Amino acid sequence: MASRRQTSGPLLLRDFRLLWIGETSTKLGTGVTSVVLPLIAVTTLNATPFQIGLLSAAAWLPWLLVSLPAGAWVDRLRRHPIMLTCDATSLVVLASIPFAAWADTLTTTHLIVAAFLGGLSAVLFTTAYRAYVPTLVDSHDLVAANAALQGGEQAAQITGRGLGGLLAQLLGPAVALLVDVASFAVSAACLLTIRKREPRPVRAGNKTGVGREIIEGLRFTTGDPYLRPLTLFGALGNLAFAALQTLLVVFLVRDVGVSSMLVGVVLASTSVGGVVGAVAARPTARRFGTARGLLLWAMGTAPFALLIPLTTPGAGLVLAVIGVFVIGAGLVAATVIIISFRQTYCPPHLLGRVGASTQFLNYGAIPLGTLATGAFATAVGTRAALWGVAAVFLLYGIILFAGRLRRHRDLPTMPPVHDDTPHSPTGSKA
Repeated sequence: MASRRQTSGPLLLRDFRLLWIGETSTKLGTGVTSVVLPLIAVTTLNATPFQIGLLSAAAWLPWLLVSLPAGAWVDRLRRHPIMLTCDATSLVVLASIPFAAWADTLTTTHLIVAAFLGGLSAVLFTTAYRAYVPTLVDSHDLVAANAALQGGEQAAQITGRGLGGLLAQLLGPAVALLVDVASFAVSAACLLTIRKREPRPVRAGNKTGVGREIIEGLRFTTGDPYLRPLTLFGALGNLAFAALQTLLVVFLVRDVGVSSMLVGVVLASTSVGGVVGAVAARPTARRFGTARGLLLWAMGTAPFALLIPLTTPGAGLVLAVIGVFVIGAGLVAATVIIISFRQTYCPPHLLGRVGASTQFLNYGAIPLGTLATGAFATAVGTRAALWGVAAVFLLYGIILFAGRLRRHRDLPTMPPVHDDTPHSPTGSKA
């Protein structure tokens, strides 16, 4: 039995397995939507690159607007009901798109509003879900748990992106969105059947306002010598990846001239790489250390972004496949290591706010970045804009190497103690 637990890890735990199934299901649907939503805009509504950038920005804008209060709410409330509410909201919002298409009333504005509302749900769900995982899993299993979650998500997105391209070609992109609608229903059902009672959040004092709690989380994140550079690294990585996603469908359809099905294949390659990164993150961290492993994934994969703008029709499509595959592997492996570090490193009563502060700083620039990317591509062409995206990928790898991480084998398990370091009410640390 001991060997079985060592092999299978947290997936042996019933409640974590249900969370894993639900999250993997939603990522299957998200994979479908990541292909078909821009296809609806490009092929059905004849959107411009700037409008595609606006659509992408709408999905990311909530991270800028509500990440910080979301972290305070997540630390004040139980995470489980927040996640259920988000699933229900996403289901309704996504279902409105195919119904509008069938009624012949679908517009680009509708897509943008739906992307914004879906983004609001994603902010709250992600903040709650990452703070919820330690409720179901022991601290020594967090890397394995996050690797399982990331691996499941990426495997589901492989299927989802391939399925999205296939369904878009056979049935039309609007109909394909119903897969994502169903995925949120599955996620809600899994959450409802989790048995473990989530403990009531502990607050330092009833008179602490949301604003003060937000500031506390921001101070802890930006003042910490490890969280600060990792957050900057994540911000540039997310900005570059969002810009790549903004341009890739337009580039493949209009510049390279591939079919909807091949668009799905190329986008699915990102998730294939993500599965490899999720599987390899834990042994890499164990073999080289968490700090050195993170540097290896960041510095070793970023240059492959240079292959994407070199893509040409026919056999040249392989360059895009290789580029997005390796980039996906690097981003997911880094995400597994960083999230696991944060869940162990941060005091439990600050976990939601630190996660939200990180998300705010990581994702806050993305709406402006995607708008700028769309405008830049409109002015100079999609291929030229992709060279700029590749340059950002190179920069985010250099940032980590320039910091103190290169001097350490492993990331620390608890923050340095200072007089102004926030402590939990009991004085304990994660």
